[in-house]
Amino acid sequence: MKKIISLLLVVSMMFLVACSKQEKQVEPVAEKTNVRFGLLNGPTGIGASYLLEKNVNDEALNNYEVNIVADPSDMAAQVIAGQLDIAALPTNLAATIYNKNQGIKLLALNTAGVLYIASSDETISSFEDLKGRTIYATGQGANPEYVLNYILSENGLVVGEDVTVEFFDSQELVSKAVSGEADVIMLPVPALTTVLMKNENMKVVFDLSEKWDELNTGSMLTMGCVVVNNEFYQNNTQAVDNFLKEYEESINYVKANPEQAGELCEKFEIVPNKVVASKAIPDSHLIFYTGSDVRNMIEGYYQVLFEANPKAIGGAMPSEEFYITE
Repeated sequence: MKKIISLLLVVSMMFLVACSKQEKQVEPVAEKTNVRFGLLNGPTGIGASYLLEKNVNDEALNNYEVNIVADPSDMAAQVIAGQLDIAALPTNLAATIYNKNQGIKLLALNTAGVLYIASSDETISSFEDLKGRTIYATGQGANPEYVLNYILSENGLVVGEDVTVEFFDSQELVSKAVSGEADVIMLPVPALTTVLMKNENMKVVFDLSEKWDELNTGSMLTMGCVVVNNEFYQNNTQAVDNFLKEYEESINYVKANPEQAGELCEKFEIVPNKVVASKAIPDSHLIFYTGSDVRNMIEGYYQVLFEANPKAIGGAMPSEEFYITE
């Protein structure tokens, strides 16, 4: 009788183990959401490099279909057409797109100021020293021009009267600065990083982020952001939360590991050269802010751009629907 009971116990245990294994095998695997993610080459794309690496290794929480472009106008066209779910782009471009069709929301801030004034002339140490000089710059009609004009004006210099600004595309200006043809320049990193590496006489004179803070505008100089398509935001709450979680992780990784992140930037063609990318990362002012803080941080900046030239942000201050307040 004892043998029969023991046998029954063994059979029962085997049945329970088999059921347990079967239950584990049939557990459903959560499907990843496809996210069409747009990035620009340069500083606004740097913070995503680690996320892109996780994505190609199938370790990301979402499945990202990544599109990296060089021209902000190409990015704008894709966002307006609804061809991207999430996109990292310049803050003034985000406002301009919103003012066209109200189809996006400002999801996060990812890059503070990346603009610097550098010179090979050692006598330049203050804004007063720029009087009568020519600044060779990039970014005409975009964030860089309006930021430069504002900071110069607030420091007593009127463009066209006290100081001349000549604009070139980034690549041409880098060549001029490296060759010594341009002795006072305004460039963003990582373009500036290339100049500093190749022309040892060129030194940073002003970090325009620091000069902005000194003006006590009540806002941050915020040049890069992330936007999300309205429909995607409403219908894919978990995917958006997943993105924010791993995008913040990516930015933190890049800041803490510039050498490894530089290699990723070259791998994904965000920055052409890994050495330049690594050296540029500490000066790229990568940030991550989302939620209700974003509006307070950027609205003052938009106000400055609007007062300088309403076209800079699409002709109007973005309404409250542009912001995410949760």
